[in-house]
Amino acid sequence: MLNGLWLSFFMVAAVAGLSRWLIGDDPAVFAAMVESLFAMAKLSVDVMILLFGTLTLWLGLLRIAEKAGLVEALARLLGPLFARLMPEVPRGHPALGLITMNFAANGLGLDNAATPIGLKAMRALQELNPSSTTASNAQILFLVLNASSLTLLPVTIFMYRAQQGAEDPTLVFLPILLATSASSLVGLLSVAFMQRLRLWDPVVLAYLLPGAALLGLFMAVLGTMSATALGALSSLTGNLTLFGIIVLFLLLGALKKVPIYEEFIEGAKEGFDVAKSLLPYLVAMLCAIGVLRASGALDFGLDGIRWLLDMLGWDTRFVEALPTAMVKPFSGSAARAMLIETMQSQGVDSFPALVAATVQGSTETTFYVLAVYFGAVGIQRVRHAVGCALLAEFAGVVAAISVCYWFFG
Repeated sequence: MLNGLWLSFFMVAAVAGLSRWLIGDDPAVFAAMVESLFAMAKLSVDVMILLFGTLTLWLGLLRIAEKAGLVEALARLLGPLFARLMPEVPRGHPALGLITMNFAANGLGLDNAATPIGLKAMRALQELNPSSTTASNAQILFLVLNASSLTLLPVTIFMYRAQQGAEDPTLVFLPILLATSASSLVGLLSVAFMQRLRLWDPVVLAYLLPGAALLGLFMAVLGTMSATALGALSSLTGNLTLFGIIVLFLLLGALKKVPIYEEFIEGAKEGFDVAKSLLPYLVAMLCAIGVLRASGALDFGLDGIRWLLDMLGWDTRFVEALPTAMVKPFSGSAARAMLIETMQSQGVDSFPALVAATVQGSTETTFYVLAVYFGAVGIQRVRHAVGCALLAEFAGVVAAISVCYWFFG
């Protein structure tokens, strides 16, 4: 799957580049495409420099949590649920606790913590995988739910809006919460359909229904708060949780008489080794994405969408936000740049900018996640992971547009 996908990026870029040259009389497009190859290769190294420090820090801390028994405790707590959703994973396996911690970090917008924990979880699942190159059902479910981007506190989106001068940076909080819930639900349902999981099992419902009720109550409470109070709560909760996790790991390790410094060093070494293995996958994917962007293929797609919507008589205001949605599956940095450009050109509180911010907060870099998570364990055959992840991504985009028309239209 990844072989064909990677090739298709270059083929689409080649067709778009030829069209710009022969039809648009723009021979400079090929220079831009070649330049993008070297720029993306350099960006891959820049990303890796950041990942080296992040992975080293968090896998060192995670090693302390493992030795203190926290991962095992989380695995026992969620054992009955994952026994139904991931029947091939034994009860109490460390992977279950790691998956839980990854979901919690993603939900709180703690991306720096979520990625190394997620990589650790994928490696733990690979230990149970009978194939060294084909993704297991458990790995696919974990990756799709990870790629569905369930985010309860999108602090980074608030930060982008504040930097661009938004009067109320948290204006998109509830739209993002609704859209990201839709993407996660579709991701779960699509994998359940492909793997024939019984979501109506009483045990599964006993976990999911209270969670849905708590989310609804949380939304109702937040809806009564002022924008200022909501923004302050979001920022405080995100940073406090991040630092609180670090303190919790260290205190638990100390109480369990774990040699925390020595264990941190051992975990940090593992983080360094994991980071080294990711560079080839990042170079391959980011270079293909760079060529696709430089060729103008995305612009061709936008013009076609706008023309089609005009023919149907639909409102086209959201089309200006689609660049963020179109590049988000491929590159988080490109999507972030698209979001900021939309805010600057259209106005930070314009409808397209609000849609772009909601899309950015409720979707994930699907192909980046595929490349990094599966690349870290050498998976080459991803089976239905791409289809289910992209379906969840599409649901998040559609929900973001619909909710923004509801809130701001």
